[in-house]
This record gives sequence, C-alpha cells and structure tokens, in this order.
Amino acid sequence: MKNRLKVLRAERSWSQQDLADRLAVSRQSVNAIETGKYDPSLPLAFKLADVFELAIEEIFERD
Repeated sequence: MKNRLKVLRAERSWSQQDLADRLAVSRQSVNAIETGKYDPSLPLAFKLADVFELAIEEIFERD
C-alpha cells in the first residue's frame, strides 16, 4: 500500500522518531510503514490519521 507519510512528516519538520513518539511505536515501525515494508493495523492507521488531522484515504492509497 502506498502512503504519503514521508511527505506529511517532512511538511511538519518531524523526524521518524518524532512521529513514532506521537504514535507510541518504534522509529523502525515508522520507517517500515514509510518504505512500504509494513502495512499498519487499522487502529494504527486511525492514529496516523488523527496525528495528521487527515482522513485515512488522504494518507494511504492502494497500489
């Protein structure tokens, strides 16, 4: 699944660790999601949407 996490994070000048702290996950998890190696669980996807104040569909798209 493609995502815009890296761009959204950069727009806010957040590091991967900054985002990980906001989500209560590891930096490695954020990296894996950004690079498409891991698709987040639905609860984590909702957390991401809340953190960025966007709909899930604005962050993730189907391949």
